[in-house]
Amino acid sequence: MERFLRLSGGVAAMPGANIDTDVIMPKAFLKGIDRSGLADGLFHDLRFDAAGARRNDFILNRPGMTDTRFLLAGPNFGCGSSREHAVWGMLQYGIRAIAGTSFGAIFSDNAANNGLLLLTLPGSDIALLSDMLDDGAGQWTIDLEQERIEIADRIIRFDVDPAARQALMLGLDRIGETLTHAAHIRAFEQAYFASNPWLAGPAGG
Repeated sequence: MERFLRLSGGVAAMPGANIDTDVIMPKAFLKGIDRSGLADGLFHDLRFDAAGARRNDFILNRPGMTDTRFLLAGPNFGCGSSREHAVWGMLQYGIRAIAGTSFGAIFSDNAANNGLLLLTLPGSDIALLSDMLDDGAGQWTIDLEQERIEIADRIIRFDVDPAARQALMLGLDRIGETLTHAAHIRAFEQAYFASNPWLAGPAGG
């Protein structure tokens, strides 16, 4: 998983409430046997019309939005189905963090498992961040170590669960995080089987 320490890039505002995972990643892009090509599916029906032409009025299709790394989202972003593809598509597209007042519960778990930073902020901070954008777009720096968003001459503070923050800063997914405890796991396993040898099987393991 790519480490997240301090990152600068474009931000796009998507203030609509209840943008669900069906909108984020339409079902047509769930058919593959791997994760490839999911960046093409991200917000596909908002980015393109029925004939496949780009919708120039959609914020991510505007000129100058190719470096978008952050979203400023409306309430309950990521609600709906449990499809992890929504998070995978975000990361493949280049989105590394989303700020909003609330997120879908399963989407939040999927984000934490894959290194997508979700920042839950009070409505007043979201309003301030929105007011500082130019027609819904702008530039942010997110410093995860200092737990702050920097925009122009303002700083917005945030809190992230310490374990999730540590994993992001080290670039560890759930498996990588578990493997940091490998020595303790092996020691426990050996001690447990020594105390309960019948569980190890007839060959002693």
